[in-house]
Amino acid sequence: MHKIDAEAIENIAVGAALLGTGGGGDPYIGKMMALSAVNEYGPVRVISPEEVDEEAVYTPAASMGAPSIMIEKMPKGDEFVRVFQKLEKYLGKEIKGVFPIEAGGVNSMIPIIVAAQLNLPLVDCDGMGRAFPELQMVTFHLNGISSTPMAITDEKGNIGIIETIDNVWAERLARTATVEMGARALISNCPCTGKEVKQASIHNVVSLSENIGRIIRSKELETQEKFNQLLEITGGFDLFNGKITDVQRNIEAGFNRGKMVIEGLKNDTGEQVEIYFQNENLIALKNGEPIALTPDLICLVDQETLAPVTTESLKYGKRVRVLSLPSASQWRTNIGIETVGPRYFGYEYEYTPVEDLVKNGACV
Repeated sequence: MHKIDAEAIENIAVGAALLGTGGGGDPYIGKMMALSAVNEYGPVRVISPEEVDEEAVYTPAASMGAPSIMIEKMPKGDEFVRVFQKLEKYLGKEIKGVFPIEAGGVNSMIPIIVAAQLNLPLVDCDGMGRAFPELQMVTFHLNGISSTPMAITDEKGNIGIIETIDNVWAERLARTATVEMGARALISNCPCTGKEVKQASIHNVVSLSENIGRIIRSKELETQEKFNQLLEITGGFDLFNGKITDVQRNIEAGFNRGKMVIEGLKNDTGEQVEIYFQNENLIALKNGEPIALTPDLICLVDQETLAPVTTESLKYGKRVRVLSLPSASQWRTNIGIETVGPRYFGYEYEYTPVEDLVKNGACV
């Protein structure tokens, strides 16, 4: 067990924003809320999945909706604990700990806020190892664990419980409620036992986020050395170096949807990459051919600082490096590809692991 203090929050916010593959919300907003909670209530205890009580109940707390909405529609502040306690009351069982449902600038921070305010441990795991846009896109779904009952609330005080026949219906009904709540809501879902956390979650994501953030924020290392360490710790691949020359982005049905065009610089001069996203970056095409495909992570970082670039912060002229990280093994199964592969999102490509695309020369 270790504790998350202000310095750890700074690192986790940056690292989780990278793993968030462009989604998961603005890291600055999430960080400031978590820092405020830790300053008021003290550091948060972190436990590994191996340390959970197998018979106890654990659940995540998260934001749902279009990440860009939170830039203008700030949380009131009491939603996180309110939604958590609503689910606890409905279950009639004490919830013994909290964890992130995904990596992302905001959704990595909300469980820290809940843990600080309720003096609960934060479990070092999540349900994606990255961020995905829909509720059923979690490893708990792959293991037959229900997203419901789930609690949902907004900043006005509207709150409710959703129970559904399956996880796709949970996404549909919760998304509809989220749109009516102003395209952003707070949820607590996927209540599960400690045994299920051990079996179904992706372990050590909080720790990985903290280590990634520590590298990116280091003042002792040069940019290239940071980048090399970043690729080493994540097993990632350097795909492209360029400047954003076009961004098309809309808010549709509670999602940020769109694409960006990146024109090559340096060794990639004369080449072009298009990246399509739905909250998160989903596919990257170089000169029309795939160089990375969901569920593998497609991440953008600032050329100079290596700060992660989220889909709501894309702008013309920004110079970025595109990298891809292999997804967790759970996503590379048949059910994983069926749930989050390119064809699910409407792209007519067969999933090919990024390491195979690189090996076959797609990124040269």
